[in-house]
Amino acid sequence: MIGKYPAKLDEKNRLFVPAKLREELGEDFYVTLGVNCGHRCLTVYTAKDWKTLSENYNTLPISQRSAATSLIFMNATQCSPDKQFRFSLTQFLLQYAGIGRDVMIVGRAGQAEIWDSAEFKQFEEENLTPEKLLASLEAIGL
Repeated sequence: MIGKYPAKLDEKNRLFVPAKLREELGEDFYVTLGVNCGHRCLTVYTAKDWKTLSENYNTLPISQRSAATSLIFMNATQCSPDKQFRFSLTQFLLQYAGIGRDVMIVGRAGQAEIWDSAEFKQFEEENLTPEKLLASLEAIGL
């Protein structure tokens, strides 16, 4: 998943799935707590990736299951968009990420993220420097 898609949260806390992400996300996907460079956002997982994440968690010994990891599952919501490709988010998830009416949905390799637009703008301003971009490219082997 790649790209940035501005969106607006409607009065029923629903977002519209951008056309370019519909096929990649599939009929059902999962949204839960997320963080990127110290900024709160929501992370969107395909059903396949969520299953893998769940299986990996379930294979961990109980001693390695942290409270923070458990919170990712406890606060997740399964999303099934309606015929207009809208999906609902819980009030808790919206509060966690500080999401208001204006939203930015961004692709992040195998997942997507949902951000409050103002928070995303700040994130971009902090991280859109030649030094940070170079370090990121080097980290992924480019």
